[in-house]
Amino acid sequence: MGNSQVYIGQMIRLLKSFCLALVFATPALADGERAGDFDYYVMSLSWTPSWCELEGDDRNSPQCDAGQGFGFTLHGLWPQYEYGWPSFCRTSERNPSRIQTEAMVDIMGTSGLAWYQWKKHGRCAGLSAEEYFVAARDAYEAVNRPEILRSLPNEMTLPPKVIESAFLEVNEALSADSLTVTCKGGLIQEVRICLTKDLEPRICGADVVRDCGYNASFAPIR
Repeated sequence: MGNSQVYIGQMIRLLKSFCLALVFATPALADGERAGDFDYYVMSLSWTPSWCELEGDDRNSPQCDAGQGFGFTLHGLWPQYEYGWPSFCRTSERNPSRIQTEAMVDIMGTSGLAWYQWKKHGRCAGLSAEEYFVAARDAYEAVNRPEILRSLPNEMTLPPKVIESAFLEVNEALSADSLTVTCKGGLIQEVRICLTKDLEPRICGADVVRDCGYNASFAPIR
């Protein structure tokens, strides 16, 4: 084999290695994938006071009105790949009715969020809208939200590990590897819990485990 052929072979192997590395370095995002094609769920619990400070107040969301008392609400139940996630999937299932989305207000805060979560994530579950919302409610109600976090009287700065420990203390089935705490804008934002398709706790994929790396403010219930 001549030197030129050896060189070409080396370049081809280098290019393949580069492409493979690029695949694993970039989240596998996909729109319009086939419904039901996923590996597990991520249930995202949003701390409402933080969401209201970041977005909700500017939207005049009724979820943020004084006296509503929302704490950890269900942001969504998201189908997930072992690496990356599908969204806006193709499905033959009918969209939810207004009655169905309004029925989720008690745990999601607004019917608009329920509709958007169905459109972006629920369609990927391979379930009907009714089945998806039942699964989302079952997942939410199976996890204890630490009551002590609702009773904090003032905004305070906390390590995210404190929030994680509070959840682990009241949920024996959870482990540190099955949940992650996120922050945004200096506020503790969400607790994300990884679940099997049967809604049992499981270890999160590497791209989900993005714990907040700094102390952040934890706002009290309104």
